Formats: sequence, C-alpha cells, structure tokens
Amino acid sequence: MCGIIGYVGGREAKPLLLQGLKRLEYRGYDSAGIALREDDQLDYVRAVGNLQNLIDAAGPNGSVSNHGLGHTRWATHGAVNEQNAHPLTGCPDGKVAIVLNGIVENYRELKASLQKEGHTFSTETDAEVVTHLVERHYDGDLVEAVRAASAELEGHYAFVVIHHDHPDMLIGARHQCPLVVGVGEGEMFLASATTAFLNQTRRIQLVEDGEVVEITPEGARFFTKDGPVEHKEIEPVEWDDEQAEKGGYETFMLKEIYEQPDAVRETIGDRIRPGAKLELEGLGLSDKQIQNLRRIVVLACGTAYHAGVVGRYIIEEWARVPVEPDIASEWIYRNPVLSKDTLVIGISQSGETRDTVAAMRLAKAAGAPTVAITNQMGSQITREVDSVLYTRCGLEVGVAASKTFTAQVSLLILVALKLAQVRRTLSVEDHGFILDAVYNLPEKIAQFLDGDHPIEDIAQRYYEKPFFLYLGRHIGLPVALEGALKLKEISYIPTEAYSAGEMKHGPIALLDKDTPVVVVATKIHVYDKIVSNIQECRARGAHVIAIATDGNEDIQHHADDVIYVPKTPAFLQAVLAVLPLQLLAYRIARLRGLNVDQPRNLAKTVTVE
Repeated sequence: MCGIIGYVGGREAKPLLLQGLKRLEYRGYDSAGIALREDDQLDYVRAVGNLQNLIDAAGPNGSVSNHGLGHTRWATHGAVNEQNAHPLTGCPDGKVAIVLNGIVENYRELKASLQKEGHTFSTETDAEVVTHLVERHYDGDLVEAVRAASAELEGHYAFVVIHHDHPDMLIGARHQCPLVVGVGEGEMFLASATTAFLNQTRRIQLVEDGEVVEITPEGARFFTKDGPVEHKEIEPVEWDDEQAEKGGYETFMLKEIYEQPDAVRETIGDRIRPGAKLELEGLGLSDKQIQNLRRIVVLACGTAYHAGVVGRYIIEEWARVPVEPDIASEWIYRNPVLSKDTLVIGISQSGETRDTVAAMRLAKAAGAPTVAITNQMGSQITREVDSVLYTRCGLEVGVAASKTFTAQVSLLILVALKLAQVRRTLSVEDHGFILDAVYNLPEKIAQFLDGDHPIEDIAQRYYEKPFFLYLGRHIGLPVALEGALKLKEISYIPTEAYSAGEMKHGPIALLDKDTPVVVVATKIHVYDKIVSNIQECRARGAHVIAIATDGNEDIQHHADDVIYVPKTPAFLQAVLAVLPLQLLAYRIARLRGLNVDQPRNLAKTVTVE
C-alpha cells in the first residue's frame, strides 16, 4: 500500500517528487524518502514519520537534478526507522536504488542466495532483495536487468529502479500492484497512482501485469517477457483532484471496499509459501507453549470484535482450544481469570483503541502471553504486548471499517492453522487444502466485487424502511453482526443482529410486512436450520434478503432476494459473506444522501474511554 513517484524531464525533480508524495501520503506515512541523480552519485534523503519530516530534511531546493524517484512507506517488513525507509540501495558503490510497493514472498530464499554471492544487506525489508537482484543481472542493459530480476520474484509488487549510469531513465515493473505512466511534454512520470502527477498531466499510459516500462523525457517503452510492446495508447484522465485521491471512486469507503483483494493478498502475503507451507513470524509462541494452551481470550471493540468472534469459531474447530471473544471495555472491569497457559489476543485496526490497549496491558501484567493484531506499526498496542501480527491494509480513511475486517479475519485464519499445525489437530491433507483455499481468497473477493449482483435493486426497494433485522448461525452470526453495524454506522437505520436460533426468544415480535430481514445463509452444516428460521420470518410477512453460496438454487424457494458469493470452505466464508453486506449498507446510505466517509458522532480511532 506504499506510494511511488518517479520523474524524468527538464524541470527540477525534487519539488515535483515531494509534491507527488504529498498527494500519495494517504498510501503510507510510516516513513518517506527520495533519491536524486546528481552528477557524481545518487543523493538520498529519508525521514521517519509523516511527509513533513522528509520535506524538512530535504531543506531548500538546492538540487538542480531533473531525474529522481520517491516513496512513502506503509511498513510490512522491518521496523519503522530511517534504515528501512525507501529508496533502498544495493551494494556499497550505491549506483542502483529502488522503491517498491507490495510484498516479495520468496525474499528469504533470494536473500540467502544473494548473500552467498557476496551481496551485503543493510535493512530488514523484503524489498531490498530487488536492488541486489538488479545488480546481479546488470551488464549495461538496465531494462534487461529489471526483466530478469522480476522473473525471480514471487508475490505481488510494483517497483521502480534508478541507476546512476543511466541519466534521464527510470525502469518500472509490476505484478498485481498498480503502476501508471504520466505523459508530459518533454517529461514523464511513473507512479503507483495517477493522483501523484494529476496536477502536472492528465495523459496516462497503463502498465499491464507482467510488463516492464522504461521512461525517458522522450516517452515510454513497454516490454513483456516476449519482447517490446508495439503500441500503447495514451489515455485522458477525466477525474478531478478529489476523485483522484479516491482512485476514481465516489468515496473513500467504496474505494476501500474494492481494495479488499489487495488488503487480504498483502496480509497473507509471504506467510503462505508454495507447497502449503505456513510462516507466521510474530505469533511469538514456542511449540511447547502452543501445545500447552488451555484457553484463548480475544479482546477487541466494534468491527475488530466481530472479527474476533469469527476467529473463535475457526480456532476452536481446527486447533481444539476454547476461545472466549470479549468486548475489551467490559473485560477490563471483570477481574478476569488468567494464567500462563491462556493466550490473550488483542485486535485493533489503529493500535490506539484505548479500551483494547488497556486490556492488553492488564493481561500482560497478569502473566498471560499476549499477541496484538493491528494495522499500524509502532502504535501503542505494539508496546503493551509480547508479540505482534500485522495486517497489511494500508491507510483506511473511511470511518466504517471494511478492508481491515477481512484482513483481520484472514490473519486469524492463519493463526488457527498455525495452532492446529503445532497441536496436530488437523490432518496434513486438510491443512494443505485449507491453506490453498486461503491463498485463493483474494481472487474470490475480486470475483465477487467484479461481478453483477442485485444489490442496487435491493437497496432501492428497502432504503426507506425504518428497521432491519440481521440473522446468522454459527460463523454467519458475526458476519450478521458486522453487516448490521455497517448499516447503523453509515445509514443511521436502527438494526438488530441475532443468532437465528434466538429469533423466537424475542426478536420475532419485531417482524411485520415492512421488515427487511438479512440472513447469512451460506453453505455450512447448519444450513437447514437457517432455512427453517427464514420460513419463520416469511410466515410473519417479512422480506428476506439471503446471502448464499454460488450454485445454491434451493435458497431461491425461501428468500425474496438472493445475493450469491463464491464457493469456499465453510470456515472461510466470513471473508466473502461480509462483502455484499458492506455494499448493501453503502448503497442504502448513499440513497439516503449521507456522508459515508464521515458518519455523524463517530471517529476512526477511539482513544477515549
């Protein structure tokens, strides 16, 4: 989720790079840096924290270089410090530097191989291997060196290379991460988002997956593994500046909903290796500790709490450890019972949620091993726990969480698999099958988001209704809770979310012919029970909107409306079933004319009790 900007042309590069980074700062604000080609060397400036720190470090212009690149970082590998800030250099002669967005999944193997050849590494990042790979393959042809380096990489990435011996030239490559060329008059830009240069040019060329691009002041050349691309269209950009910051989407929330394939892909990233291997650095537990676990407590608030409830079902099923999800603000006043064989997991998107941070401080003081799941390196929660697992979602601007929920659930799935692997509570075959399914989740998310669904029609019919009921069973219950929360947060419509089995114990009294009932009815072992609950709703005149699994035609006999999600193993379904609920809440709120990015009375991070 980092930001990349490169420039070659006739103007001074430094102010253009800093300006471009300012427009990309929403993509990462852990650290930032620039590299400029001067006559005798590449000149670097890096700084930790927000972009103003880099601007202050860069000082008055001074440089007349017209060739350089810049980066704003959202840390995934390595601590937040100046040493790990991009641009990253290679070996001591310092002629090559790169900036990278994404994750190199096989960096461990590549690093070991490069070190055997004598390459010296100076950072904790996965991205540094790219610099050394370019050095490995360079023999005077920079394009070919980048093509060869790209061929060795596994993962998802976009990177740009600068080489001192190639003035007025930048080389970029991409695989499943964005990279776009900005076409000016006698100057060219290369960036991770059009936002970076939109105030300079509104003409772009798209870099396709697997392509390498060379830019010089005269233009761009594109290459695939088969050779040069004959022709590449120059396309006009119709967005204004505000739209550009949102990637062309009408709101940040919608943009972030559609960023979920990338957020999940980056979160599972190099943690799933070829051959169904699972690497989960950051869990911080020895095999003996995992084997001796008697209990797990999951503490969180809001959306993160719902992710924790999903985690409860998955961990208990696969690892056979009792799990107690609890709301952090309540748990801290319960005089909780803890011991060294109770693992406490705290989940906070920002890492600054006051109640969750306080709960983790209490748990650690009581002698329990503690793990935080957060999206923010260096946040308060990371300083209160024994170990940290990071989601890798990039900045989430919309107050109502979307991509952070699916990333948290995905990471909890990996935690469950790791515990099951050590405790030997899943067969090798089942473990491998599930890992493969998790690896394919980003593709399944994209498949749904790119598909054609009746969400707009459903929203049009129900957006004026005064009340919604959400129902689910088993793993569908926390999905229903999260769907109801989304509708409350951004549309201000009162909702209730219940276990479908509890409906007869009170909530059924709320139903009449004007009540929409949203039911999570994906294919799990309690599906028949869910159908019975649906029939009870319809018998009271309620309108049922079902979230179902592709291929389930039976559900059409029971529900008024059906939204299908792709097939995936039962315990992974929460990641997919929440998507239509996010979009339904979004469309209803927009039809009601509301500001979904900044709903009333809410803040993105709750730092008060």
